This record gives sequence, C-alpha cells and structure tokens, in this order.
Amino acid sequence: MDILSNLNEEQILPVINYDGAVLVTAGAGSGKTRLLTHRIAYLILEKQVPASNILAITFTNKAANEMKQRVDKIVGAFNDVWISTFHSLCVKILRSNIDKIGYSKNFSIYSDAEKKHILKELYKKYNIENESIQKSIEYHIGNAKNNNLNVNNYVNENPFLFCESDFIKVFESYEFELKKNNALDFDDLLVKTLLLLKTDKEVLNYYQTKFKYIHVDEFQDTNKVQYEIVSLLSRKWGNIMVVGDEDQCIYGWRGANIENIINFKKDFPLVKVYKLEQNYRSTKSILNVANKVIKYNKQRLDKTLWTNNEQGTDVVLYNAPTDRMEAEYIVKTIANAVREKGYSYNDFAILLRFNAPSRLIESYLNNAAIPYKVLGGFKFFERSEIKMVLAYLRAIANPCDNESFSRIINFPKRGIGETTLSKIVQLAGDKPIIDVILNIQSFSDFSTSVKLKIEEFANLYNRISSKKNNRIDEFVKFLIDEANLANCYDTNNEDDIVRKANVQEYINSVSEYVTENPNAVLDDYLQSITLLSDIDTVTSDDNNVLISTVHAVKGLEFKVVFIAALEDGIFPMVKTGERPSDIEEERRLMYVAITRAKETLFLTYSTRRMLYNNEKYFDKSRFIDEMELVSENIKNSSNSFIYNKLNISNVAQEHKQQAMKNMPSLWQTKVAQQKKDVSLFVNGTKVLHPSFGVGTVTDDSKLTSRMVTVTFEILGAKTLSLDYAPLQILKNK
Repeated sequence: MDILSNLNEEQILPVINYDGAVLVTAGAGSGKTRLLTHRIAYLILEKQVPASNILAITFTNKAANEMKQRVDKIVGAFNDVWISTFHSLCVKILRSNIDKIGYSKNFSIYSDAEKKHILKELYKKYNIENESIQKSIEYHIGNAKNNNLNVNNYVNENPFLFCESDFIKVFESYEFELKKNNALDFDDLLVKTLLLLKTDKEVLNYYQTKFKYIHVDEFQDTNKVQYEIVSLLSRKWGNIMVVGDEDQCIYGWRGANIENIINFKKDFPLVKVYKLEQNYRSTKSILNVANKVIKYNKQRLDKTLWTNNEQGTDVVLYNAPTDRMEAEYIVKTIANAVREKGYSYNDFAILLRFNAPSRLIESYLNNAAIPYKVLGGFKFFERSEIKMVLAYLRAIANPCDNESFSRIINFPKRGIGETTLSKIVQLAGDKPIIDVILNIQSFSDFSTSVKLKIEEFANLYNRISSKKNNRIDEFVKFLIDEANLANCYDTNNEDDIVRKANVQEYINSVSEYVTENPNAVLDDYLQSITLLSDIDTVTSDDNNVLISTVHAVKGLEFKVVFIAALEDGIFPMVKTGERPSDIEEERRLMYVAITRAKETLFLTYSTRRMLYNNEKYFDKSRFIDEMELVSENIKNSSNSFIYNKLNISNVAQEHKQQAMKNMPSLWQTKVAQQKKDVSLFVNGTKVLHPSFGVGTVTDDSKLTSRMVTVTFEILGAKTLSLDYAPLQILKNK
C-alpha cells in the first residue's frame, strides 16, 4: 500500500520530514486527521518505528476514536499506539503512578456536577449568597489551575481580584475536600500529571523514553499546563509534531492560549513549518466569506483557505423584523428542503453564540413536528436516577469518596437523615466516612435504631463490594438489583416510570460498553463516563436537526448551516470598546461557525428580539459587514431551496396526514398488545405510535430487555421501552 498516495503535496511534506519539531498550520476542513493518521502509519510501516513509541493527542473522544479507526484501517492491529485525549492520557499515567504524589490509584474523577455540588456546600458554610461572587470564585479556581498556580501565587498575580478573601477560603477548602475524597476534578488531571512529571525523575524518564514521536492535534486549544506536559515528554527525542489553526482558537475562556501556536517557533528554533490551505469540506462561496471575516484578525499566521470544490450556492443573509419571524424562516426553510429537495433532518445545524435564543427556534420546530436535538442540553448521565447509580459505583471503586457516600447513604430512603449524616461526617473528621459506617456499633453517638439502619447500609455496601471484580455489566446489574435502584420508583407516577425506564436503558448502555471494551475494569468504565463530552453523543444515525452553540460543534460538519441571532451584543457577545483580543476570539468563533458548512450557509439576524424577558432592538453583527455581503434580498439569491409560500401551521399537519396515508385501515388491522408478548416486536414489524405515527422495528437486539429501536416514517429512529411506550403492532388480514 502506498501510504502517500491519498495525500496532497501540502500533506506529504510533514509526513516524510518526521524527525525533529514540526509545526503544521491546518485550516478548517484541510484534512489534518488524514495527515496525522497517515503520518503514524508511515512511521510504523515505512520507518519501522515500534507502535508503542508513538503518541497522538487530540481534544475529543470522538476525534480520538476516529483517528484510531483510520490508523487501524491502514496499519491493522495498533493496540500499542497511544491515541487519546489529553485528559485520558493523564488518567492513564496517573492510574499507574499517582501514589508517588500522595493519592491512591483508585481516585475518583469529579465532573463539573460534583465540583459544583462541593462548591455549593462551601458557599453555605461561608455564607456566600451572592451569585456573582459564586460564579467569580468558580471561574478563578479553574483559571488558577489552568495556569498551574496555587492560591497564593494566583492572588499575587491578580492584585485586583474580586472577592479575594472569599476566593482564598473557598479554594483552599475545595482542595482540602478533593484530597480528603481521594478525588481529582478535570483540571487536576492535567495539573497532577504535570506535578508528577516534574517531581519524579523515574516516571518522567519512562514516558520520555517511551514516546519517541509525539503528535498533538488542535494545538491552538492547549493551555499552559497541557503545553508544559507535551514539552516535557518530548524533551528526550525532540520529535514533536503539532497541528493546529490559530484561526480556530475559541477556548480562551477556559485557558486555551493562542500564544502556544504563535510562539512554537520560538520554543523550537529548528522547527519545520508547513501550511495546509486546501479545504475539502466547503464550497468556494462559503470559504470566500470565511476568509473575508478572519483577515480582520491581527494575531494570526498568514494563510488563505482555497478549494477545488464547486462554487456552490450564494451565502444567504436574512434580516427578520422580529425573532419570531427569524425562527419561522429557519423552520420553513428546513421543512421545504426536506420535503422538496430530499434532504434529511440531520443535514441541518442551527448554530448560536449561546443557548438563550434557542427557545423560540425549538418552539417552532416542535410546532412543525420536526425532530431536533439540542447539543449541550440535559445529558442522559446527568439525570438524577443515573447519577445515583454512578454514585454507588464511585463509592465502590473509591471508598474515600465521601461525596458519593453522602448521596447514596439514604437512597433509596432508609431513615438516615441529614442530622445523622452530619454526625457521621463530624466523627470521621479527616478520614473517609465509610470508616465510621462500617464500625457504627462502636460509636455511642447514635440510638440503637439509627445504628441498625446504618449497619443495614454497611452490609449492603459489603455485599455489593464483594462482586466488584465481576464483569462490569454483571456487576452493575447486581448492584442495581441489590440496592433496589430500579424498583424504588412509583409505577403510578409518570416521571418515576420514565426514571425506571432510564435505569433499564442505562443497564443496556453498560452492556454495550462491555461489548466494545471486554477487558475494561470498573475504573476504566467510570473514567469513560466522566470524560464523555457533548460532541461524543452526536452520531450520523440520529435523524434530528441539531441546535448547538458554536463551541460545542467544533470538529463537526453539516451540509446546511444556519448561524442565527447575528446581532451585535449577541454575536459578537462583546461590545464596542472591549479589548481587541476579545473581539478577535469572537471573530475566530464566527470563522469556526462558517466553516462547519459544506454546501449551504444561512446567516440570520433580527431587528427586535425578546431576550431574558426584555424586548430589545439590535444592530446587525459587525461581522456581517466584514463579510461584504451585498444583498439582503433572499429573492435574488441563487440558493436552490429557499422556502416557497409555505404555511408553518400546515407543516405539522402535513406530517400527520402523511403518517395517516401510510396507515392500514382499522378494519384491515389486528392489534397485538405488546405487554402480552414482546417477542412479536422483531425486525421488520410494522407498529403504530399515537404521537409518532407508523414505524418499523429496525433493531431488536435489546428485545430481551424489552427495548426496541423503531424507525418512524416522519420522525426517524427512536429507542423505546416496550413496557411503557404505547406501541401497537399492525397486521394485515
């Protein structure tokens, strides 16, 4: 196989010039994933570099998995290549070595939800009720860690810090709670890895020797700590290739430092620099607009995207008098494109600077019966019933995790109230509260009846712990049954019925994880759940219009993109007079939004908008003028699917009529009740749902768990519980 045959001239050079430091500035859609995968394959197959000596780091699990699959396709078995996110890399290093800096290897990883819960308790403790102060403290804790500064150094570097005394108290207490719980938050995964590498020469030497060739994707998104980690790891061999695009650096608010890519040449003076400017994703019309916007930024390396793709349709600019008319326009255009032009719903993305303007768009999509998904919405693993199962799992994996024990000790309710829990925490002091729980009979601070309740929980904990080395899916099912986490809900309550179904679906998800990761242990599973990001949940199988912030779709692409609410003060969010660096980051965000589009781009804005219960008048975004779009008259656009005179109130009715048209007559139909015999719900079976219409069972692999996937004629695929979904089987006479 000729590894270089699928690369263009720009991509070949950084592949064959593999020794030393290499900087690749790769524009949006320029094939950088292809470059990275082929370079890894070239090192292994052509230069006989052992796979175990290669490290590749990217920023999302989705990107890492895609890279693994591509390398696997070229090279074959590649189990020894480390391809992961920064956080996953750090977890892997810490699981083997964190005991050298004073933690146990079974540490818990706290998500933002756990972090916020601890901070909430600390705000209560210190009587900090002002929400602005709370948000400021949370931001500065993260910012301090992203810059690898302890509380004193951070305060010294920020002499005008708002609420300094409260910040110091909360930060110090927060760090104490984490250490006591043997837990790390997301930022700690990076900070503790850097600390380990700096303080333990043996560990540093091991990984420096191991990783002879290091690759870093999305380098523009690295913060100070991440940059220091890869710099340390590459110091022995000096073979580091970083690929990035300073024009797509949009995470400054969480520590991403654009200077890392700008100054890479200073840090590695012998670096070889290459540009990837050919875009494979978008049309010429879309790239023309993107190039015009980004050229206004001063803090960038000079490059211009170009493509051999067709000219494509004009970029459409639409000015709506009101936000309602803007939402109506977007929904009508999507409905018409699906109905008349053969598009699927998952071809469309509606991008926003922040979530607030999405409410009205969602309302219009609902009214039109158009399926949609909000990226950044309420996640499955953040539902209360799922968080409770995960808390049990974390408590089993890490007995020092007081946060998890506090959640589960009285769930399901067993008569152990807040007063009792507070007393247990007080008696434990700096030690894990499980020490008190397991030895409750030796304490005279509780009544006999309370001791019996706590002892009952201790016995439950011991029974569950005894099975923790079983296969993960078997263990999870045992835990849920033993702790009664599914059957504790009221089957007469609609919300509880949904919660019970979600627990069942969770069991199914664990089974799927085990199928894909047969050798994984409990710590591996918990890590995968905690590090799961929004973008990892987006699949091409979902036939939904996607509504998202621009930040959340970095790395994705869509045939048709709407960038909505393009008004000054909304996008860009900063006002005139703000720092130039803030405006430049907003412009980079606009550039990212534009370059998500493959075929067609719509830009919409409203003169009058209801935002946060106030109706305001807005000027159009300054970025629109920078694009040099001449006409705002959509009738003059060459776009091929601008909506005709389509009545939005008729769209949903058309969907219902289409469903009825395909439905067998009632007198030709026999209905089989699913609760009597779920075995009838096999692939190919036609079913009727009172709201979703007619559909076909397309995946019966979970039938034993009373779950099936049904593809409906209008709304696409949905996975449903046969215990609760009102499905009827349609049979012709």
